[in-house]
Amino acid sequence: MSKHRVVVLKIVAKQLTVTEAAEQFGLSRRHLQRLLARYRESGIEAVDPQSRRPKTNPRSTPPEIVDRIVALRSELTGRGLDAGAVTIGWHLEREQLTAPSHATIHRILIRAGLVAPEPRKRPRSSYIRFEAAQPNETWQSDFTHWRLADGQDVEILNWLDDHARFLLSCTAHTPVTGDDVVTTFLTATEHYGVPASTLTDNGRVYTARFGGGRNAFEHLLPVLGVKQKNGKPNHPQTQGKIERFHQTQKRWLSQQPTATTILELQAQLDRLRTEYNEHRPHRALDRATPSQTYHATPKTLPAKGRLPDRYRLRYDRVDTDGHVSIRRAGRMHHLGIGRRHTGKRVLAITDETSVTVTHLDTGEILSEHTIAPTRGYWRNQLQPPGRWPQK
Repeated sequence: MSKHRVVVLKIVAKQLTVTEAAEQFGLSRRHLQRLLARYRESGIEAVDPQSRRPKTNPRSTPPEIVDRIVALRSELTGRGLDAGAVTIGWHLEREQLTAPSHATIHRILIRAGLVAPEPRKRPRSSYIRFEAAQPNETWQSDFTHWRLADGQDVEILNWLDDHARFLLSCTAHTPVTGDDVVTTFLTATEHYGVPASTLTDNGRVYTARFGGGRNAFEHLLPVLGVKQKNGKPNHPQTQGKIERFHQTQKRWLSQQPTATTILELQAQLDRLRTEYNEHRPHRALDRATPSQTYHATPKTLPAKGRLPDRYRLRYDRVDTDGHVSIRRAGRMHHLGIGRRHTGKRVLAITDETSVTVTHLDTGEILSEHTIAPTRGYWRNQLQPPGRWPQK
């Protein structure tokens, strides 16, 4: 029982006078008279201490903004997108609503029970961060696992620009191979140019250096003038941007219908790439989208490689007849490499007048071909006309 209740009840029971109660309990006579008036008007509960908090606050967040914050949290979470205070504030501004501070949005989410308490994290200031200064200065790559509806394990291979967090490529494989790494890398270079460097872990699809050799990717990069960088073993923080993207990717996929085939999964990944690059604000980019950041700055150029100024790349494997096929101006042409090279992985470099084919495992030039648009077969200019040598 509170002190106010005790003193009022003693006065009402005539055990103490107002003066005696004031002296015994250290209260003023005036305050005791107010307590007695409350008691006579509203009962004993009215004598308890009253809150001094104002009934209204002109600076409080309007109810319609609070409701929209809660609704945005549910909408973004339901779509598998980030739904933190910064992202919600960005969406409020896009809707031309007055966005409260990020701290206020966070408090609103806590009061609504939409934020689960987490252990105190390591402060951001304690991390040593790095970021490429320009687009195409460094491309990060890694792959992660996902399961189809029947439980089949699928690997998703991603290429991410370090400067803009722009998702350059996002493809599903069963599993990722060294050929997939080379093919997706070359496809990305056809759309976005050749980067100055790459940053990956030490997986065998990226490097064979711990096995005493070099793989196709390691042979390709010097041809293009690209510097290869690999993180320290067992230190994924070096590739932190691509590792963090995997979290975003899996959160989004978990909110989609589970794909039953790899083609369905690839269609979902294509939608994710558009959503991530074009419509999702990135906190590390001051709430700009990766696409805006990637196209806002001139791209870095690679070191001088063995390529002409204008070129097209094709990664392929020599067929059993010793041929590689390429498409030019809507027409298919066949390059005669030689049957002794059957099965070899090759890179075809096409400029305005010729095609040069190199062996990816050794870097050796296997053939050179003069472009003849009206002819379907282009012979190897490094070999004399006639029958090809047998295996």
